[in-house]
Amino acid sequence: MADLSVRIGALTLRNPVMPASGCFAVEYAEALDLTRLGALVVKSVSPATRAGNPTPRVAETASGMLNSIGIPSKGLDAYRRDVLPAYTRFDTPVVVSVSADTAESFGQACETLSLPEVAAIEANISCPNLEADGMAFAMLPETTYKAVSAIRRRTSHPLWVKLTPNAGQIALIAKAAEDAGADAIVMGNTVLGMAIDVRTRKPKLGNVMGGLSGPAIKPLAVRLVHQCHRAVRIPIIGCGGIETADDAVEFMLAGASAVQVGTASFRDPAVMGHIIDGLAAYCEAQAVDHIATLTGAVALDAQLTDRWLRFAQQSG
Repeated sequence: MADLSVRIGALTLRNPVMPASGCFAVEYAEALDLTRLGALVVKSVSPATRAGNPTPRVAETASGMLNSIGIPSKGLDAYRRDVLPAYTRFDTPVVVSVSADTAESFGQACETLSLPEVAAIEANISCPNLEADGMAFAMLPETTYKAVSAIRRRTSHPLWVKLTPNAGQIALIAKAAEDAGADAIVMGNTVLGMAIDVRTRKPKLGNVMGGLSGPAIKPLAVRLVHQCHRAVRIPIIGCGGIETADDAVEFMLAGASAVQVGTASFRDPAVMGHIIDGLAAYCEAQAVDHIATLTGAVALDAQLTDRWLRFAQQSG
């Protein structure tokens, strides 16, 4: 049997498969053995109380879905009391995802959640930044560095930084996160999109625009992972349209050390278990002894790739 374990900084996971934040709940234990997963990533929490965005919040699209949930939250105390204990009872590392609207509140929230039962903190810096007129922290290297630095000063916990695919110059942003103290990068999040009901002539989402996820964004996400892998030395967790073991392998070949599964779990709550089984079968068929050797192993023409990456960086 192949060794499916992977290392994300100081943390060793039994395999590279985990849920994406916001696409998973403890009730999935009814369809899936949660002790089989590499980690449990809990839905993002914010220090401020939030009601979330107006309904409707989800709309189906071709090869994916749009969502505009708005990260509803009852605050950190309620999260620690009512949410976290349900996840920490499993023999699987728990990753808490944090959202905040200023660098300082990010740091304070991550300090509060630096608990012994928490294996790592995922800082969702794709969220709006009040200090930059609502632009996401991860849109620029400077605001990325500021937010990650503020968090790093307040916690020694393993820190994963979740970037956005809506930014240009992703390699520079990933490098800024690494330089500020990130232990890993999660690449990435949803792509901003919109859908309109042609009969009512109204947007299908109450918030007008939302995040596109699912198979439609996978080629974009694979490209972003590859660019980040060439720019940083810390591990990358790939996310975006993963439905099968082959999808997960593709992300790993592009440079990911692990993967997160989101939209596919809405259709099949047991899909992550199928992906893990598929990864074991792939390794056996391909004579791969340790799945971690797949990371960044895509065969490329180095000269052509360097030329393309220079073009991509110059064009933003």
